[in-house]
Amino acid sequence: MPVALVLLLALSCLVKSYGAGNVCDLFRRPSTRPHSVSILEFGAVGDGKTLNTIAFQNAVFYLKSFADKGGAQLYVPPGRWLTGSFNLTSHLTLFFEKDAVILASQDPSHWQVVDPLPSYGRGIDLPGKRYMSLINGYELHDVVVTGDNGTIDGQGLLWWDRFNSRSLKHSRPHLVEFVSSENVIVSNLTFLNAPAYTIHSVYCSRVYIHKVTAITSPESPYTVGIVPDSSDNVCIQESSISMGYDAISLKSGWDEYGLSYARPTANVQIQNVYLKAASGASISFGSEMSGGISDVVVRDAHIHNSLSGVAFRTTKGRGGYMKEIDVSNINMVNVGTAFLANGSFGTHPDSGFDANAYPLVSHIRLHDIVGENISVAGEFFGTKESPFTSVLLSNISLSMSSDSPDDDDDSWQCLYVEGSSESVVPEPCFELKSFESSYGRAVAL
Repeated sequence: MPVALVLLLALSCLVKSYGAGNVCDLFRRPSTRPHSVSILEFGAVGDGKTLNTIAFQNAVFYLKSFADKGGAQLYVPPGRWLTGSFNLTSHLTLFFEKDAVILASQDPSHWQVVDPLPSYGRGIDLPGKRYMSLINGYELHDVVVTGDNGTIDGQGLLWWDRFNSRSLKHSRPHLVEFVSSENVIVSNLTFLNAPAYTIHSVYCSRVYIHKVTAITSPESPYTVGIVPDSSDNVCIQESSISMGYDAISLKSGWDEYGLSYARPTANVQIQNVYLKAASGASISFGSEMSGGISDVVVRDAHIHNSLSGVAFRTTKGRGGYMKEIDVSNINMVNVGTAFLANGSFGTHPDSGFDANAYPLVSHIRLHDIVGENISVAGEFFGTKESPFTSVLLSNISLSMSSDSPDDDDDSWQCLYVEGSSESVVPEPCFELKSFESSYGRAVAL
């Protein structure tokens, strides 16, 4: 059988097995809640100075009584509403009117301190506990955070400065976090200046993030936009995200804690997004991925002014897997490294990790991608103990920047990776020019 035909058949079989299906089609517009109250009814003052934490807490407590009556809506009118962290409840819609701005308190005492997530064993910044997110949901069902493009401002400068000066007492909070929840919708809002993550869904199922804008300063340290973490059936679409580190990052636990918790991130669809990541990647997988990441579709994304375009990160001790991932119809402009896969990236939560827990990275398909002003086409660095396998590249055209290497061999750097390619410019490294057939024979292309 001709080599080209063998490759075509193999690619078509692999394509059928990739992806999350049409996860976004599973979501429908939420029904109108039969009951609604305004935060004004609980004594809130929208002057940007009065602390409204108690008002939000009391309002949510009151609305719990409507959970078995079709749920309720908490309406936030125009104004500047200063608050510390508070919890939501099931069957609730939190609605922010146009010109309603939530201002996160810059006093750490206004943020509750909670235990670390069990799949991490510690905070993301420090060992021990962490500050609870500004808006938090725990073991909830049917929750909507939406509005007429209202704003949630984390006022993260205080937290960024404390991170940089190593003066944090606990790990930084996120803006919005849902833990062990299902049927969650976040839509039609603007998020500014998250202390750490903007939207974090962990141990969740059926999460829909739609028409959100998330922005932090390019200098903000390790700020991340949307983080599906040990969650399944997640849709992220029609959103614009510009972060100091990663724009969208898929995760699933850290070393022995993630392996023990054993909840993967799976069935994720990301589409129609505009992404910018000043010092990280616009779309990243890992490096905390010990629970596994699989069945992910990324398509129709515009990536610009980013250090990296698409990144796969892991290291020895993680275990877990990243597989069945399909990335297509991507437009990149002004990107340092278009594709990055690093098997020696990241730190460990403590000394209890298993050095022989090697991650599996396989069945990654990158296709129908164009780039302009790209410095490095790709860096794929697996490990000797666990090489990256079945990396498939097709229909990729990258226009390199004037300061990039003239030699194609320098545009791609590869070690301990196996895969195949077709119609890729600049021409990829040798390791990605061969195809491992079902008969176990390496075929040079």
